[in-house]
Amino acid sequence: MVHTPVFTKEVLFYLDAKPGKHYIDATADGGGHTIAIIHAVQPNGKILAVEWDEELFQQLIRRLKKECSHFSKNYILRQASYTALARLVRSLRFSPVAGVLFDFGISSFHLEVSRRGFSFQRAEELDMRYSRATSETAAQILARRTEKELETILKNFGQERFAGRIAKGISEARRRHPIRTTLELVAIIRKSTPQWYHRKRLHFATRTFQALRIAVNHELENIAQGLEAAAEVISPAGRIVTITFHSLEDRTVKNFFRRPDIKPHFSAMLEKPLRPQVCEIRNNPRARSAVLRAFEKIS
Repeated sequence: MVHTPVFTKEVLFYLDAKPGKHYIDATADGGGHTIAIIHAVQPNGKILAVEWDEELFQQLIRRLKKECSHFSKNYILRQASYTALARLVRSLRFSPVAGVLFDFGISSFHLEVSRRGFSFQRAEELDMRYSRATSETAAQILARRTEKELETILKNFGQERFAGRIAKGISEARRRHPIRTTLELVAIIRKSTPQWYHRKRLHFATRTFQALRIAVNHELENIAQGLEAAAEVISPAGRIVTITFHSLEDRTVKNFFRRPDIKPHFSAMLEKPLRPQVCEIRNNPRARSAVLRAFEKIS
């Protein structure tokens, strides 16, 4: 399954993707944005495409070999976390960097194909790691954290109003047996929350699964570290473009560019963040919550 990228035209515009320049796709995923940038930088520009997930990275290699075989000199692929951007740029001597793209949304691959427990709609093991290099699975977090720590995770990373009740339900359930699968966790959440909560448009397990995924992959910490690395390697007049899919990601981006050591060096290119047009949401329903921000390095 190929992930459908969001804001492809807007990404090219705000990155100012042009021939002869160097760009980084820090979240290459299925390669949709990467391929668009490869075509935009012809004939002599380059893109460094970075993907953390080992399985997705192999799919990315195969797709680019198939669809961009004539442009192999225009791209470099690396399996790594975007937190390592500065090290990668130095080791590859990939400079000057004219633009960096971050698409922080979870991939369709992870939800529908990976079988790692990202979706509450499938019977899978509770793994939720983007990379096998990550130390703890979701099941291990459920087993090891105290009830209070679980409540904090659900509150801070899921904005879950029933965090205390769900954490208590997890704590009680794991005394009987380990919580290893998605459906076991969904049953606990269902039992721990009121009936009216189950009838809301947003599925009652959504926030808990989001919170666990963020905790497993250290997502908010990594966003800040990735942006810091991008700010370090970007050239003057270079662009950093971010796409986020929920308020915690977006707040992390906003807070980063408000930092006293960062704010004087970057200018927001948009007075208000971009949201997808109706036609894009119709063609790609997961785009409905996407938010694009763009920043230019001014000094």
